[in-house]
Amino acid sequence: MLKENIYRSHNTSMIDESLVGKAIRVAGWVDTIRDHGGITFLDMRDHYGTLQVVFNSASMLSGIKKEQTVSIAGKIRLRDKETFNAKISTGTVELVATEIEVLGDVIEQLPFEINSNEEIREDLRLKYRYLDLRNKNLHDRIVLRSKIISHLRGLMQKHGFLEITTPILTASSPEGARDYLVPSRKHKGKFYALPQAPQIFKQILMVSGFDRYFQIAPCFRDEDARADRAPGEFYQLDFEMSFATQEDVLNVAEEVLYDTFKTFSNLEVSKPPFKRFTYKEAMLHFGTDKPDLRNPLRIKDLSDFFSKCTFKPFQNSCVRAIKVENGSSLSKKFHAEMLSFATSIGMGGLGYITVNDDLSYKGPIDKFIPDAQKIELREIMDLKAGDLLFFIADDEANAAKYAGQIRTELGERLDLIDRTKFEFCYIVDFPMYELDEDGKWAFTHNPFSMPQGGLKALMEKEPDEILAYQYDIVCNGVELSSGAVRNHEVETMIKAFEIAGYSKEILETKFTSLYTAFKFGAPPHAGMAPGIDRIVMLLTNQNNIREVIAFPMNKSAQDLMMGAPSEVTEQQLREIHIKIR
Repeated sequence: MLKENIYRSHNTSMIDESLVGKAIRVAGWVDTIRDHGGITFLDMRDHYGTLQVVFNSASMLSGIKKEQTVSIAGKIRLRDKETFNAKISTGTVELVATEIEVLGDVIEQLPFEINSNEEIREDLRLKYRYLDLRNKNLHDRIVLRSKIISHLRGLMQKHGFLEITTPILTASSPEGARDYLVPSRKHKGKFYALPQAPQIFKQILMVSGFDRYFQIAPCFRDEDARADRAPGEFYQLDFEMSFATQEDVLNVAEEVLYDTFKTFSNLEVSKPPFKRFTYKEAMLHFGTDKPDLRNPLRIKDLSDFFSKCTFKPFQNSCVRAIKVENGSSLSKKFHAEMLSFATSIGMGGLGYITVNDDLSYKGPIDKFIPDAQKIELREIMDLKAGDLLFFIADDEANAAKYAGQIRTELGERLDLIDRTKFEFCYIVDFPMYELDEDGKWAFTHNPFSMPQGGLKALMEKEPDEILAYQYDIVCNGVELSSGAVRNHEVETMIKAFEIAGYSKEILETKFTSLYTAFKFGAPPHAGMAPGIDRIVMLLTNQNNIREVIAFPMNKSAQDLMMGAPSEVTEQQLREIHIKIR
């Protein structure tokens, strides 16, 4: 509720036809100035909207410039019907000004036009972010972000979760990304770390007897930027549940996300329960663990089939195939462009065949398929006249990766993506371990995850056979969250870390708090953390995450507005016991 003061009696959200004939005062920014033959118009913009202001004397606007902050007094009147503006909430009325006062002057030339900021170089926009944020589109996205976060908070509280904040200065721990380190003044040679996530704290909260925790948590990781990843910091809806199974977590997540996407979007949203794929299924059918289900294309494995054919490059390879219905009419140019794309991502080529009207095949690979097996291929792939079949062959890991990229490219080039919906799915049953670049076993996902089968699985199975209670939630090809049932048993934790090359001593040193806490009666617990920035990015149909963050860093992890990172004084360095060579 706005309380009248010397600057304004109303904001634009309060102005409508009920105020016609009444004297009011408004305050905001000069958006545009227009002269219509003796009558001058000014559009004034505030946080809530825009109001047309009429000046019967042009002299009243002497010295008035765009983007000045002004306070304007006058009377509200009804606009002529033919001048109604349905695009703004105040479009049926206008303010006839009797007084205008400049509150904040513009004393330098604007570096860019506010209403055209999205056409300006990003570095300039970020340097003058306070001007950039005046643009209605960006401004509205930040407002929507606030509403989404408020909605998420309400939903979590409705589900019985308690909001608890966790520390920003904490200890460094090996959680997968580079830490941001903060030197200690009081403890020479020692450092705090900014949390990559509240992972350990939220697990300790479960050990502390809090049943359901959540927070809108800042996370800090020294990672390279991507379109869907901000360097430096990001925010997530972090939550954890005691005495909970994987199903409990997935049920909460899909209810909260479905409600949020239905509330803030007019698009169709996939209803709970969301589709589920194991990691193995996802890599086979989509070539990625972040599948976009709006793309109808699916990948099938033809390795066994081609082991019986005479095409040697396929005989000892993992072969994946993608069927494009009615694709036989695609041009030579299309195939040339697809081949060019395939080689650009590292493939040696891209084989294909088309299906003729008589169900015979045409294409460079046709002659290597024995006649007796052509019917078998037709049945496996459900081929019909006019269909096109692409082949991807390599080792299993590369075949999956390349097939996924070809599937995505085909979906885009053929305009197969259904952009009228949000399609959610869960990816479950991730491998607990994978081989790293040095050929050593490393955690695939979260090091604090419970292996399926517990300690017995760790003792009896090979590392590549062990699955974890780990899960991701994906929407339209964007990973929104990772989560897991946590490992709360000391002996299981020791063995799990041992397989990944961490001794018991390292576990005691690097994860002291959690390791010790689990010795005093830890409950089974599980959780996840959907990314706030990515949720807003999807709901506002943005391709770049920086378009939904008020003050983002650029791709090089620089804050151009604040000038960070910056040099500091020698005195500051001495106080924290650091010397720069």
